[in-house]
Amino acid sequence: MDLKIKDKIAVVTASSKGLGKAAAEALAAEGVRLALCSRDKDAINEAAETISAKYNVEVLAGVCDVTDQAAIAAFKEKVIQKFGTCHILFTNAGGPPPGKVEAFREKDFRQALDLNLLSTINLVNAFLPYMKQQEWGRILASTSISVKQPIPTLALSNVSRVGVVAFIKSLSLEVASLNITANTLAPGYIMTERVGNLLRNQAQNQGISYETALKNLIDSIPAGKIAGPEDFGALCAFLASEWTSYITGETILIDGGMHKGLM
Repeated sequence: MDLKIKDKIAVVTASSKGLGKAAAEALAAEGVRLALCSRDKDAINEAAETISAKYNVEVLAGVCDVTDQAAIAAFKEKVIQKFGTCHILFTNAGGPPPGKVEAFREKDFRQALDLNLLSTINLVNAFLPYMKQQEWGRILASTSISVKQPIPTLALSNVSRVGVVAFIKSLSLEVASLNITANTLAPGYIMTERVGNLLRNQAQNQGISYETALKNLIDSIPAGKIAGPEDFGALCAFLASEWTSYITGETILIDGGMHKGLM
């Protein structure tokens, strides 16, 4: 299927690895030109070079800490200077550290909100005016299955990511008439470096092997497997396409059936 987004401009944050890089690759495969950023200069430059060479698309790489509003503003200026606009925005950031509620204090929750919620708000505020001007835009916010089904050992993530859903839903109502969609992606367990680290932490806490922790996790997923980053990237590309103008304000799970709720 032709997604009809060739030569569109996409901004993808935290895209040097993991789900961000997967989203960037899936968009590049459709001929989308990319603006990628991360906090690690070497890593983001390497990712940009790899993607550009593999998919023969134009890629801008920049350093940006998405918890820093000034850094977002500076990155936006680089994007606009290079490409002139933004059609697709994929907001993404690393997850807060694992732990239960009582393990954290106010400053920890503030940092988690800066990382996940406020970064999304500031990125949208930076690039939304260009989408409004051209009356075309796709905003995708990456969160977690925890927005539907809190994970006991990820208290900071549970709290900070739910706000993203409320923000994206509110935004979707305001911009739908301008052919701008805004959706939240809620992945379950997808085999990234972060999931690997969480499994190692769980194995250590429970006194079991990594292999046992991985098997236990797979056994809890009805699909009987853990998806790869490319599965997540494919969903991102579809939601960024011309075909999804009537899908907005949704929280879309990609979890192998792990979520047990009806809503």
